[in-house]
Amino acid sequence: MQRGFAGVLLALTAVFPLPAADFNDVYADVQDRFNFLQDPNAGLTVFPILTIPLGGEYEGMGTAYTAVARDSSFFDANPAASSMLKYTEVSLLHNNWIADTNIEGVVYANREDDLGYAFAGKFLYVPFTGYTHWGERSGAGYYSESIFIGNVSRNFLADYYFGGISLGANFKAAYRHVSASIAAGQSAAGVMADLGLLTRFNFFKPYYSRDKNAAFGLVVRNLGPPVLGEPVPSSLSAGFAYSFFRPVLLALDLNIPFSFNPAAEPAQKPGGALGTTVALTNFFSVQGGLLLKGGNPRFSVGSTVNLPQFTLVVNYTLDMTTQVGKPDRFSIAMKINLGDNGRAERFRQAEEYYLQGIEHYARGNLAGAIEYCQKALQTDSSYTPAQETIDTVVRTLELQERMDALQRID
Repeated sequence: MQRGFAGVLLALTAVFPLPAADFNDVYADVQDRFNFLQDPNAGLTVFPILTIPLGGEYEGMGTAYTAVARDSSFFDANPAASSMLKYTEVSLLHNNWIADTNIEGVVYANREDDLGYAFAGKFLYVPFTGYTHWGERSGAGYYSESIFIGNVSRNFLADYYFGGISLGANFKAAYRHVSASIAAGQSAAGVMADLGLLTRFNFFKPYYSRDKNAAFGLVVRNLGPPVLGEPVPSSLSAGFAYSFFRPVLLALDLNIPFSFNPAAEPAQKPGGALGTTVALTNFFSVQGGLLLKGGNPRFSVGSTVNLPQFTLVVNYTLDMTTQVGKPDRFSIAMKINLGDNGRAERFRQAEEYYLQGIEHYARGNLAGAIEYCQKALQTDSSYTPAQETIDTVVRTLELQERMDALQRID
């Protein structure tokens, strides 16, 4: 049902857009149901670019991505994910946000076994015209925000059955440029950091797959000092993702903004996000999501095309800032696959050694079983079944020695 809804909605909004007036009437009815989320503290923080999704699967799933974080858009979601990425990726992202506001991004993410690192840039720009109190034009230029991000993470305790526990951090440098002809003295710079935890595991898994079917993530975002007296948008997010059926992934996030000085700088109300992605084939999937934040529910739908060398993700977002029938609120991301640094080949070779060890064990050649299982572990130290087989063979040898000793006593 979700798969059909996402695909039909994306097609209808792209090909047969509703007239703006009709859409606003429909959306206003929906928004009325979320009046309890109206927040007088919305928009009180600096650097809006920090809270705007850049694109990719992160935006398509309504930002319910804290526990998913499986592509290069992870840097917006969970800094711990770089050490769990499947491939090294270079990504180019573009988001037509609202009116003339555009956001561009570039990401390089790499994983070396249990170590991950990434570099990203995120840029927002919008034409801006200043006016006097009498309505006369006082100046024109661009308002822009730039974020530069360095990421590092490390995965611990990963093995064949458990995806491990990854800890990571983003370090951010931000700059806001406001033309002096518009407002002098408003350009500013700031620094902040994100801290994240991510773990993946199997949980009531009714199907066979080497991929883990459940994940939990926890992130503290945008820890940093105020900029020109304005706080940065600090928040705590917890997320859970679960695949009860192999093609379907569901994700839920709870987002809690916070302030270090709540009396003077109150934080926004808590919100949440719900997202899903459905793999229709091994190269095509659709995604959708709902973000509840500040009394303006945001609906996202999109699709992903996975090809051997690159991935294309296209999303469309609906909320009260969407101008239906105009080319805004579309985002597009292209990810270039640079390989996995040999991880899949090492796993395949370890599995081959392991199966040869099992064959030797079945024929009673215990020494041969140990030899090949040791080769499997030397090739891939996380191949846990090989170590389990070695332990079994050792116990078998010990039992044989005890039986031989008893026979000699007799």
